[in-house]
Amino acid sequence: MLGNRVLKGVFLVGLGATSYGMLATFVKLAYQENFTTAEVTIAQFVLGIIGVLIINSFQRVKNNNTAIKATQKNIFQLMLAGTSLGMTSVFYYLCVRYIDVSIAIVLLMQTVWMGVLLEMILDKKLPSIQKIVAVIIVLIGTVLATNLLINEIELDWRGLFWGMLAAASFTTTMFTANRVALGISSAQRSLYMLLGGAIIVLIFALLTQNTPFNFEIFLKWGIILALFGTIIPPMLLNAGFPHTGIGLGSIVASLELPVSVLMAYFLLNETVNGLQWFGIVLILLAIVIMNIQFKNKS
Repeated sequence: MLGNRVLKGVFLVGLGATSYGMLATFVKLAYQENFTTAEVTIAQFVLGIIGVLIINSFQRVKNNNTAIKATQKNIFQLMLAGTSLGMTSVFYYLCVRYIDVSIAIVLLMQTVWMGVLLEMILDKKLPSIQKIVAVIIVLIGTVLATNLLINEIELDWRGLFWGMLAAASFTTTMFTANRVALGISSAQRSLYMLLGGAIIVLIFALLTQNTPFNFEIFLKWGIILALFGTIIPPMLLNAGFPHTGIGLGSIVASLELPVSVLMAYFLLNETVNGLQWFGIVLILLAIVIMNIQFKNKS
């Protein structure tokens, strides 16, 4: 029975991570049709909020309104935490405008060492040898996966800048999401975090959209972006992690990296050489090392 639960959790987390991995390729395809970053993010968040509202309504009917409701404090905390979610979307989508998706996802994976650094600052203690080794492997893997050793490859500094900012804000999102208002349903938590993120996205759109807003984005790409970016993954990850635990769940969730690279390879015809694949494997190995539990021998 326990094995079946874990297997179910692995399937749900893997499917959620796979959905996230597809997202950047869809954004890049939307860019090829001349949609702006503001249009892409607005469509994703608006339709995502509508979708999560519908899910919340279904859950209320199913539970006969007996579910724990969010307090004003919960709502404020979740919306505040959601601002980093909005920033992650904006920064990451700006990143893929300037560099390949296969490199952008590697930059986003810098959350591995950023998370260790943030944990060290918050807990005021040095990380374990296990985590330090994982961080070193991630950094080596990043150098290889982004082709930094090949002189002919020139990476747009704007893409690198926005990519690192996306990783930093995503690290903040992960830490706050696992610490704020844990007593209410995941659908409610997702809704209020999305509302907080929508504020950031709206401000960004007002500041950067200098052409008439193209509402075709809602029909052409909005539904796909909302499904794969703000509706399906949070639901599947929230359903799967309780069965897998954080360690195994984090390892399975790293599927996002190879899926994103493969999507870019097949749909965008991005070139990914052997050295880059080796770097990607190193990053995946680091995630496994950081989350695996080594048993002490007596």
